[in-house]
Order: sequence, then structure tokens, then C-alpha cells
Amino acid sequence: MADADDIILAELSDDDLVAQMKDDLYDGLREEIEEGTQILLERGWTPYDVLTKALVGGMQIVGEDFRDGILFVPEVLLSANAMKAGMAILRPLLAETGAPKQGKMVIGTVKGDIHDIGKNLVGMMMEGAGFEIVDLGINIDVDKYLAAIEDHQPEFLGMSALLTTTMPYMGVVIEELDKRGIMKELPVMVGGAPLNQEFADAIGATQYGRDAAMSAELARALVGQNH
Repeated sequence: MADADDIILAELSDDDLVAQMKDDLYDGLREEIEEGTQILLERGWTPYDVLTKALVGGMQIVGEDFRDGILFVPEVLLSANAMKAGMAILRPLLAETGAPKQGKMVIGTVKGDIHDIGKNLVGMMMEGAGFEIVDLGINIDVDKYLAAIEDHQPEFLGMSALLTTTMPYMGVVIEELDKRGIMKELPVMVGGAPLNQEFADAIGATQYGRDAAMSAELARALVGQNH
């Protein structure tokens, strides 16, 4: 493959440019992603297509390799940073063009846990899938989740945990939601490296998002059922 410096993005065909952008996203090349995004827009691509085909498509590969231990946190952060640069260009355009809106998701890492990379990846993929994301951040307790649900009336709640010690807190939140009758209305998706389907079932979560790409797919499917 030619050295990145030798490649002139504007000279590539659409398909080659998208493939190159996926590589650049994987390598965390922020400026190249900005340039590629602009070129596709100038060629008449809709903001939604640029987002889903080039950026989300690229982040899907990053998310899978992160899950499989091929990529590590520093690389994922670089990729996420490059994706953000592309998103910054597309976000105002998406708002204007009325890209398909899927609904709102409140997301946060549970109490006692300060890991946010997986959560941020999910947030990005969800945003790419057309969801509005309300990111509460890290170390979120039951009351904060409840307040956010009341304030934002989301279509989904997403909880993330990276420590086996903080996983059970997800169950605490779900129990509280259930007590208040909120679980009947609000699907709750849980995710994070130490989780699995059995755990999600045991605590009564609606969905288990194995990875960021999968979470976005599941959320889309759920919204489809609810509408």
C-alpha cells in the first residue's frame, strides 16, 4: 500500500476514498478524516451517507478489534478523536437535512466505575445510527439515572461497567426502575467487557450490547418494534 503521504484523497474514486477513510480512521488520522468528509460532501454525498458509510463503517472495525484485543485504549482514543473531527463537520448538516431521528438515549458508566471508552464508543455509534445521546459521564448513581430519565424522557437507557465489582450496581438501578414501573416503558441496555448475556438476563436488562456496533444495531431494532 502506498505511503499515506503519497495518496491524494481528492483523486480517489468514491469507493476507494471510503476504503481509505476507514483505514485513516483506524490509524486515528484526524486531518485526513476531515478532508475525506469534506470531499464526499463536495461530491454530493448526503451527510447521513458520509456518516454511516465512511465514519460509522470505519468505527465498526475499530470497535470489533478493540473487543477482540487487537487494538488497545490509546489507538481507540485516536480513532475516536478522528471520528469526532468528522462528526463536527457533519453534525450541523445532519440537523439541517433532518437525518432520520431514531430517538434519545441516556447513557452513563455506573457508580464506582470511571471507565468511559466503551461508553463513548457506543455513544458515537448510536449517534451515527441517528440517536440523540445524553451522556451522563462516569460514576453515575441511581438518582442521577432517574433524574436524567425524568428530564430527557429517553427511548433508551444505556449502562456501562468495566469492573466486575461495579457490574452488580446495574442490577440495583434496574431494580429501582422496576419498582417505579419504568422498566415497562424504557428498554435498558447494558454493556462492558466483563458482562455477558447471562448476567444481563440475571439482572433483568432488556438488552446486552456485546460491543458498540452491536449495541447500535440492537437499539435500532428496538426502536423499530416500539414505533
